[in-house]
Amino acid sequence: MHQTFTVKAEAREKVGKGAARHLRRNNMIPAVIYGGKEEPLPIALPYKETFLALHAGGFMTSIATIEVNGKKIKVLPKDYQLEPVRDFLTHVDFLRVSESTRVTVEVPVHFENEEKSPGLKRGGTLNVVRHEVEVEAPAGSIPEAFTLDLSGLEINDSVHASALTLPKGVELTITDRDFTIATIATPAALRSEDEGEEAAEAPETEVTEQSDEGEGTAE
Repeated sequence: MHQTFTVKAEAREKVGKGAARHLRRNNMIPAVIYGGKEEPLPIALPYKETFLALHAGGFMTSIATIEVNGKKIKVLPKDYQLEPVRDFLTHVDFLRVSESTRVTVEVPVHFENEEKSPGLKRGGTLNVVRHEVEVEAPAGSIPEAFTLDLSGLEINDSVHASALTLPKGVELTITDRDFTIATIATPAALRSEDEGEEAAEAPETEVTEQSDEGEGTAE
């Protein structure tokens, strides 16, 4: 299930680019807590603790407890921004939640038993169509990830949403179709071989047609 982390924050009185740059120079990250029928709360988070939580995995599906001025607020990360060149964390948005609050999140998809897939053993490629699946779930019961079994899958087989095991209270946001999550694609070498055979057959047909036309003209 979902992971949790706790971090102490400071309330921010000043907002804007200048104030944000000042925070970053002091190893703090500007952030905002939204929702819960309350006014947005600008805060500053310690850079190191927040960065480690982000890269520990499952950040966007993790309930966090943020302590501000002695008050503990349960939140779910909703968005974060990285400085494009240095991959430096620059801002985080949080949503106030309770354990029962229903939220929409993207849950990562993992795969297991690749060595038990005959299609992959023959040189097929695992083509992942969706690395994440969007679900609606109680904030206290967000799956950390979905794991799909590749055992027995042959080339051109597909794994669909119906193969997912959904915990109680968790629902897919796409309900009108059994969408594809991954396929076992044909090996590149086999595709090239098939294409070569098709190309070799095509000129032979054309020559026959031309020969027939030539005989007709001669008559």
